[in-house]
Amino acid sequence: MSRHTRRRSKSQVRMAIAGAGILASAAVATTVAIASAGEVPRAHEGATTKSAKAGADHAVFVQGNELAGNTIHVFRRGEDGKLTASGTYGTGGKGGDQVDAPTDSLASQGSLVYDRGSHLLLAVNAGSGTVTSFRVEGKKLTDRRVVRSGGDFPSSIAVSGNLAYVMNAGGAGSVQGFKITANGLKPLGGSYRSLGLKNDKVPLFSSSPGQVAFTPGGRELVVTTKSANTIEVFPMRRDGRPAHRAKVNDSAGGVPFAITFDKAGRMLVAEAEKSTVSTYKVFADGSLKVVQKPLANGQNTLCWLERAGDFFYGGNTGNSTVTGYRTDRHGRLALTNEIGIATPPSAMSQGVIDLAVTQDKKFLYVQNGTSGTVDGFRIGKNGSLTKVTTATGLPPFAESGMEGIAAV
Repeated sequence: MSRHTRRRSKSQVRMAIAGAGILASAAVATTVAIASAGEVPRAHEGATTKSAKAGADHAVFVQGNELAGNTIHVFRRGEDGKLTASGTYGTGGKGGDQVDAPTDSLASQGSLVYDRGSHLLLAVNAGSGTVTSFRVEGKKLTDRRVVRSGGDFPSSIAVSGNLAYVMNAGGAGSVQGFKITANGLKPLGGSYRSLGLKNDKVPLFSSSPGQVAFTPGGRELVVTTKSANTIEVFPMRRDGRPAHRAKVNDSAGGVPFAITFDKAGRMLVAEAEKSTVSTYKVFADGSLKVVQKPLANGQNTLCWLERAGDFFYGGNTGNSTVTGYRTDRHGRLALTNEIGIATPPSAMSQGVIDLAVTQDKKFLYVQNGTSGTVDGFRIGKNGSLTKVTTATGLPPFAESGMEGIAAV
């Protein structure tokens, strides 16, 4: 019986959470649907200047990831950080649900990305093998376009300049490149690279890759693989295509998942097995040097990690907490408090998954997969978090659940 035809019981979710810490031939991407609604100014090729409302403005975007039809839920963000529902938009694709995922159907970071340079919001449709782009005008989404992702179960997107790379988690796993143009995403020929995994088309959550990310200069493309326990780095060529083979590095901690970078360009990787974060220097040949060994936070199943200036925040899905980190002037990472909890969970904050920081670094927004809510926090000068809002009515985790969040 398909696991997508039934709802998970609470006991199944608890069992999956407890186990979370244990953790093709080159497909050519093609455009499958286009719905044009005009153009707006952009920083990439083919720029035009037709709209004064180009770009997102004080908005938070949440991906519903519904199996019958994926949607983007848009919220207006007030000056005080409070969220007000502003509209829901169909992506033209279907959401997805990885096998035995405990609270996070996509089991990834970066499934919904806002690119300031192009004013595009990019969303994966894991159940359709497609990616949707929207033009953002204030808090409105227009000009929906859908392209093939180049593989099975797309679950993460990385952007650098006029390049976007999509990570496909199903099958052998892959990354596929696209050019960001005035007409949305255009497949970049010769950019497909296999990750050499052995997953089904809909992967087991613990064996799927966790995230694709560019290093700050865009010269390397990085992918974490959970069960393989590796960090694969593709040096990027000048033509925007990756090296034919990645440099495969062993992870310093178990089950590498999310990726972010500090202001000096060092790479931080969240590791789910023991809820640790390791820090690396990335070299031009794709090799890594550990500059700080895994730092434990004392929580359960750290998977997501985002930067806010000198602070970092991690989502611990196993016990629904958020951990705060800070870096000193030497770049060394430490917890913002001894207990490793920047904000305690509440009855409305169950199943912490993906999170996002606003561009001004003033607010953090956290998805709660089990309760179907998003919590908003004001970031204090010492890294403390003060809750300012809770948005309700989002798709809770059942056959699938929301995953993917971007904040402006």
